[in-house]
Amino acid sequence: MWRWLVIAIWAMAPATAQDFFTLKGHGGPIMDIAVAPDGQIATASFDNSVGLWADGVPVWLEGSRAAVNTVIHPSPGLIFAAGDDFVIRGRSMDDDALIEVGRHQAKVTDLALSPDGRFLASASWDATIGLWYGEPDGTGEVLSPRYRSEVLTGHKGGVNAVAVSRDASKLYSASADGSVRVWDLRKDGSSRPLVKHGFGVNELVLNEQDGWLAYGAVDGGTRLISLDTGEELADFTLDRRPILAMAYDPKQRQLAVGDGEGFIMVIDTAQMRISHDFRATERGPIWALAFSPDGQNIHAGGIEDIMYSWPVATMDRHGPMSGATRSFLEDPDTLPNGERQFKRKCSICHTLTGGSARKAGPSLHQLFGRRAGTVADYSYSEILTGSEIVWSAETINALFDEGPDHYIPGTKMPMQRIVKQSDRDDLIAYLRAATAQREN
Repeated sequence: MWRWLVIAIWAMAPATAQDFFTLKGHGGPIMDIAVAPDGQIATASFDNSVGLWADGVPVWLEGSRAAVNTVIHPSPGLIFAAGDDFVIRGRSMDDDALIEVGRHQAKVTDLALSPDGRFLASASWDATIGLWYGEPDGTGEVLSPRYRSEVLTGHKGGVNAVAVSRDASKLYSASADGSVRVWDLRKDGSSRPLVKHGFGVNELVLNEQDGWLAYGAVDGGTRLISLDTGEELADFTLDRRPILAMAYDPKQRQLAVGDGEGFIMVIDTAQMRISHDFRATERGPIWALAFSPDGQNIHAGGIEDIMYSWPVATMDRHGPMSGATRSFLEDPDTLPNGERQFKRKCSICHTLTGGSARKAGPSLHQLFGRRAGTVADYSYSEILTGSEIVWSAETINALFDEGPDHYIPGTKMPMQRIVKQSDRDDLIAYLRAATAQREN
């Protein structure tokens, strides 16, 4: 039996479909959503964790050292996840610890499990696709990274999405190089381009039953093509970009598409027409989409730390994601410059109050004079364990002048700089006041 990623959550009840609901608890944006056949929801977040939800209550799967970009939940108790720390992980039932399944040389953007369970495919910004095969035991259902792995090369840019055919003989991939390729896994792993697009391709949906592949691109392109010929079957491109999420419901034959401007478009692929076009958020993108098993609900996530679920048939009656209570969704142009810099550069990852609150970064409360790597409720990268850095106007200035990746090589902090000295000065002044005065 498959033991790598079996989790003792069999009694957890799935969320109720066909009604509007939210799942709250993450400390950062929702990057991906996966739904098991029984309806249980898994959410991947910028807060470095995966949430498994039962009746609105999460069980947290920790261990990632950076944002989790992708999660798959192919059966109850079975989870794969990967993200910005380059590592694909699962959970062992025996010791309840995260197990490393595989590793890339850059962040992992997508995962797909072959229908026969023999291998896991991973897409990475290192321009490769990883295949992680199981140890044969007569069933073909046991994965073990100790057995065999392969690397597929051929894309000229980061790989954003992968999909595997039902018989596991073909793999489809989408890349920032503007191509969709199909790989022959039964022979030599060779590939050929199925699509050559002028902009990067972010998303794929494979539908072998109806013989098409859907893709979404940076320029807002949403197209369906023939699996046999690559011929375009339908174009649902609207004037919104980029396409950031796709999900397919085979029962209702509907395709959902999320974009950078906060819309969810639902396509009736039987009739090849748009059935719904809904503004799901007033600010920010849609990064994650998934249907409930019966196709009645669409689950969505974006820059908020909340997953929303709407009944597809009545989604426009419930209104968009609220957004108003999240500081990083406020309009920063109406704020003093120091606070504006904080909300643009810091607020998604850090709180100003005591407690790190499941954020991707530690609390900044009482920051000045504190040694780096010493907030008790936060798991730091190894580079900050025992660090000699003490946070002050000088060290904060250097952090954003050089960029975290240069000032503290190996840190989990995202690569970013504040170029203007006046902006750094204003941020430091704001932090000095805000982190000293705020309490729990």
